[in-house]
Amino acid sequence: MSAVTTSPSSPEPPPGGPALSVDVVLPCLDEAAALPWVLRRIPPGWRAIVVDNGSTDGSGSVARELGATVVRETRRGFGAACHAGLTAATAEFVCFCDCDASLDPADAVPFVDEIRAGAADLVLGRRRPRGRGAWPRHARAGNTALALLLRRRTGLRLRDLGPLRAARRADLLALGIADRRSGYPLEMVVRAADAGWRITEHDVPYTPRTGASKVTGTWRGTWHAVRDMSRVLQEQPGREGVTP
Repeated sequence: MSAVTTSPSSPEPPPGGPALSVDVVLPCLDEAAALPWVLRRIPPGWRAIVVDNGSTDGSGSVARELGATVVRETRRGFGAACHAGLTAATAEFVCFCDCDASLDPADAVPFVDEIRAGAADLVLGRRRPRGRGAWPRHARAGNTALALLLRRRTGLRLRDLGPLRAARRADLLALGIADRRSGYPLEMVVRAADAGWRITEHDVPYTPRTGASKVTGTWRGTWHAVRDMSRVLQEQPGREGVTP
């Protein structure tokens, strides 16, 4: 890992330092209403990659008009969208963030700084709800249960498996993440832990999303997500498997 070259409060390198190369992957399904706010919050010098996962509300066109790089992923699934964004990325560092305005992509600036400083290999955002309905009770319960299972499986004492995260692109690709549904974020953590990565988490504000949730807004969506993630936890270290 290289030495730190940026201030924790700014994504800009010091005078004479190397340019900071960061792509932000934003999986997107019908998020036209949220996109303007999200894309305004992308730090200067970072690139937004909006992965249109079958939107019918013109999300792709909105993102393009706002200056984002748009990738079209026809295979439906959160993991499919995330991985399409990862493979389209070219920057040294890649961040992932939900595209529904519940999380601020600018909060990932210190995540990248920490990785660049050599203090961590994967940094996760621990969601701290702000406002009524930001994190439904059933979704929070499912997350807590998965965090406990993750601790048993890997020894990691994480409190959240939130979608705001950062790592080096080449390292993420080398993990060989196979899930293409809701288990993708958890598989990233499991494979990183198996590979001996240093994983840290930091609190980030979590606000009520714009529009209807496709996953954790309903009991059914939460159950499907927990099912997909539980399947990931059943995989043995080093075992390859692709979610159908």
